[in-house]
Amino acid sequence: MAMLARRAWVGLTLVTIAASGCGDSTSPNAGPECGSAAVVTLAVNQATTRACGTGTLITLSGGAKYLIVPQFASGGLTSGIANTLVPYVLGAPSSVARTVAATSFPLFAEPAPRTRQQQLDSALRARATRAASGSAWLVAMTLRSAASSHSLAPAVPDLGSVRDFRVLVGANISTQTTGSATARLSYVGANVLLYIDTLAPKNGFTPAQLQSFGQYFDGTLYSIVVSAFGPPSDVDGNGHVIVLLSPAVNALSRSATCSTEGYVAGYFSGSDLGSTGSGSNHGEIFYTLVPDPVGTVSCAHTVTNLLSTVPATFLHELQHLVSFSQHVVIAGGAPEEGWLDEGLSIRAEELGSEYYEAKYPAPTGRASPTQLFPDSSQGFIQGLLSDSYSYLLKSDTASLTLHSDADGGFSWRGGDWLLAHWLGDLKGKKFFTALEQSKLTGLPNVAAAAGESFQSLFGDFSLSVWTDSIVGVSRGAVPTRDRFQTRNLRQMYQRVFLTNNTAPREFPVLPVALSATGSIAASMYPGTAAYYILDLTAAPGDVTIQFASPGGGGFSAKLNSQVSIYRLPDATTAASAAASWKGANASRYY
Repeated sequence: MAMLARRAWVGLTLVTIAASGCGDSTSPNAGPECGSAAVVTLAVNQATTRACGTGTLITLSGGAKYLIVPQFASGGLTSGIANTLVPYVLGAPSSVARTVAATSFPLFAEPAPRTRQQQLDSALRARATRAASGSAWLVAMTLRSAASSHSLAPAVPDLGSVRDFRVLVGANISTQTTGSATARLSYVGANVLLYIDTLAPKNGFTPAQLQSFGQYFDGTLYSIVVSAFGPPSDVDGNGHVIVLLSPAVNALSRSATCSTEGYVAGYFSGSDLGSTGSGSNHGEIFYTLVPDPVGTVSCAHTVTNLLSTVPATFLHELQHLVSFSQHVVIAGGAPEEGWLDEGLSIRAEELGSEYYEAKYPAPTGRASPTQLFPDSSQGFIQGLLSDSYSYLLKSDTASLTLHSDADGGFSWRGGDWLLAHWLGDLKGKKFFTALEQSKLTGLPNVAAAAGESFQSLFGDFSLSVWTDSIVGVSRGAVPTRDRFQTRNLRQMYQRVFLTNNTAPREFPVLPVALSATGSIAASMYPGTAAYYILDLTAAPGDVTIQFASPGGGGFSAKLNSQVSIYRLPDATTAASAAASWKGANASRYY
């Protein structure tokens, strides 16, 4: 599996993020199902989620203002649900519906063709899945398990020793083969063995830089992933993860298309963990680039360039390695579903930023004292902000649960990062270890690790991306389940708006105003949510709304249709999602 090369993003400057402790509430805001006679009566800043599996009607108490979030809390690659738009109507029953198009912004259109990373990712995942389902894989794992049970100590090679590796060869991924590379062990740490190809171009790492590189991966990056997600397997019995720097990785990208398709910064191959094929190295390996300042192999890469990009790639790929080894090698199950595996790998990248945010609290470690993130965080966090902003612009069209990690696009990846982050905030970081050390995958895995249904989680997550930062409301007044604990979304996306002149507004989610006497016809994909504000402050009594299919009936049970409702302060308007809070108003967010 390979990490995507993202768009470059400008430096992030603003006020610092105020972190708070993780919440661990397990009480969902579930109420009676749609169709119940029970009236939704909420205090300001309270929420509920109503499942619409059998009924379609919801009665709301008048004299209040609500955020209404219809959603299809479904998906999973084995669910049989198609990743296609599902039409719906929302609002007063039997009213004439006005049509609202599913949101889509060409400004943040998905890249085409797919990047080199995506192409490689697709190929590697397919190969590993095929290998893991074959009899040869099972035989190999049985033999290794028997051998490891008799091992007294890890077999660590001598520093300076040379060995051969099988590496991917060829820039044409559809016809790719494996070839041989000879590399020298240049660093031996407690967790990482770093090899560098003997054919690496000149003017690359100095001996001191290479040692520093190894120490960074061994002492900092490896621990970041393992402390959050748990350890990888050890099928080769050396007690380490191998980092192989080879020009063969550089050559996976075409120099002629570096500026249009990007380049492969590194990868992990699941086939290394159990396949008996000749292309397997039978061990835990992260493959990455070597410095090539003048581009003798492919795209030019300086030492500085590698130091700014490869660490985040390592965190991303090491999570993939941990996930695959825990699910397949250790548990004997199937690989994690791509959308969740990718979301966790992107969360692993963010952990690199969090490490430096803790190390350099504002205003230290910043070229400007007003920077939101320290300089050392930039390579880990920049792409996540642009990707998630893009997702929130189109929250009803970028499914979070129906993608493979080989699929194109950055928006759904940004959304799955937000979901993974929110879940970790709510359930604590042990939640990630529980996800990894399981034979379950996808939605059932999330539900089991969280101790509650995916539907209840998705309802509050869908609310939280807007209620996290309500204009004029103290963050502490928003329930734990309906906000992020360690990120301030409005603060982050304000910075995206200020640093990108194509970003349309200061906060990407802009709810549509819903009338008490009218309705809206729209569509959304499974695994998405849409945002509306319904003002009933002047309503003399209770008001009934409907979330239904265009004919007024219910939806397929597979869609897990539901509506999350949050009572807003009366002054809140749909336009307040885009309200400015620069300058003196910034202190309202804390």
